[in-house]
Amino acid sequence: MYSPDIRVLEFALGEAGQHRDLWLCTVLCTWGSAPRSPGALMAIGQTGGSRGSLSGGCIEEHFMQRLTQGAWRRPSQRVRYGAGSEFSEITLPCGGSLDVLVEYLPATATTLDYLHRMLLALRGEFPQEKTLEPGQPARLATCPPAAPGPAVDWRGTTLRLRLAPPVQMIIAGLSPVAEYCIEFARAVGFTVLVCEHREALRTAVDGQKVLPDFPARYLERHGCGPHSAVLCLTHDARIDDLTLMEACRTPAFYIGVLGSRRNSEKRRERLRKIAGLDEGQLARIHGPVGLAIGGKTPAEIALAIIADIVRVKNGVGVRGGT
Repeated sequence: MYSPDIRVLEFALGEAGQHRDLWLCTVLCTWGSAPRSPGALMAIGQTGGSRGSLSGGCIEEHFMQRLTQGAWRRPSQRVRYGAGSEFSEITLPCGGSLDVLVEYLPATATTLDYLHRMLLALRGEFPQEKTLEPGQPARLATCPPAAPGPAVDWRGTTLRLRLAPPVQMIIAGLSPVAEYCIEFARAVGFTVLVCEHREALRTAVDGQKVLPDFPARYLERHGCGPHSAVLCLTHDARIDDLTLMEACRTPAFYIGVLGSRRNSEKRRERLRKIAGLDEGQLARIHGPVGLAIGGKTPAEIALAIIADIVRVKNGVGVRGGT
């Protein structure tokens, strides 16, 4: 499962590879209920083809019209839509506003290299930071791995945009809740990896590859990065406890496990005594997992789990268990 922004960059590379100029657009800031988050990408080729979106369809037609009229031919420019925009005739139905970085990329070897490095960053291979002064071409430099998602930072007139892969959700064992988590995670742009060593439970999940690995063994061998969320959803202590032990040794930004408050306390005690996890490691475990929405069905519980991962990813609020 590719993230939408990876598909945007693959399209852009295809356009540049066919010796076509293109425009790469990045959502920088949003206010109100703007439908696209900072870092979201859209690419438009010189023949009119495009991938991605800026606003879920609110401004794309006007944007394309402006391009055909010869707008935005500088290497980079900042454009606002919504409140405070020079385009007063265009409003966002949601009442929000957004700022967009528009980069004009001519069909050159430099553009191909630039797009390729951005693609590697979003795939998690080489984290990159984009730096530019509006009106000038962007520069890319390798940066340390960080939390998931792009981070936009203005320092005076200099824009710094950290490129990072989308959230990778690692599911340790299939279950009805896990299957809904896969569906909801895809909907919000996460990539999903499933480990299920139990052959009898290794059912087909629509469009999802399932690795026949014991989850803890997979994490022991491969680990995961700071953009990863690890979920233990089996209700089987033999699987969940071992997976949690390994997950707490990784920089995963979210570690969650199903279970009642009572069972969660028993699990913490086991992990403290048997695995030797300290209080800092135990505090990383979200158990009971998910927002406290009173979910009872597998779909409702999965919704609460994915919502909580999004909350933590976005640095918002205080969690409550389901």
